[in-house]
Formats: sequence, structure tokens, C-alpha cells
Amino acid sequence: MSSAEFSVGHLVWRLAMKWRTAVDRALDPLGLTHAQYVVLASLLALDRPSQRELADHTGLEALYVSKLARALEASGLISRTRDVVDTRTVRLELTARGRSTVEPAVALVSSLLDRLLEPLGERTDAFSRELTALLAVPLG
Repeated sequence: MSSAEFSVGHLVWRLAMKWRTAVDRALDPLGLTHAQYVVLASLLALDRPSQRELADHTGLEALYVSKLARALEASGLISRTRDVVDTRTVRLELTARGRSTVEPAVALVSSLLDRLLEPLGERTDAFSRELTALLAVPLG
């Protein structure tokens, strides 16, 4: 089967795998995995989200976010605290160590993304809008 014969689904899967592998390799010297990076980078943008809010934001399963959060807390990169109003809710926040770890990682991943998107040139914004539209389609 030639690359021209690949289905769109296969191409999306291949691109996602290429991206995940590249990010994992780039972040390895910093001691982070792609999933850990997604959690930490998201915490830069969100104000003390709950684990559920973070799961919704990242697209990761809530149980996986919980597992990642416990490991990141044990590493001293985030803090997990109970919400004062709803004690069932756990709030997440970067520690100073987490911030100093994730900031260079964000720069590294941003550079990697620029390299990936370079062939699109001026079409990058349109591509982003199309991906956003696809992500909004309910499938399950």
C-alpha cells in the first residue's frame, strides 16, 4: 500500500504517534514523559483545576490524570490539595520545582511543534481551526 492510499484515520494515527514519540524523546533528558508534560504544561495555563477539569482540558482519562498527579506530587512537581468547599475534589497546582521543570520543556516542545508545522507555512492557522472542528465532533 502506498502512502497515497492510507486512509485519513491511519494518517491521523501516524501523525499522533510521530508527535508523541518525538515529544517523549525530546523530554527524556528533562526526566519527563509526554503525558507528564501535558499535565504540567496545562497547569501553567489553568488556575488550580480539579483533576476532572484537567482531564477534560487534556483529553486524558480522569483515572490516568489521578495516577499522573500522584506521581508528579511524589516527585515534588505539583501539589494536590482538597477543595475547601467540596472535599471530594482534588485541586492541582505547580510547585516552584514543577514550574522550573516545565518552563524549559514548553520551549522545547514549542520548537519541536514549529519544526513539525513548518511545511504548512501560512496554512497553519487554517489547519488548527480544522483540527479544532474535528475534535469537537462527538464520537462516543
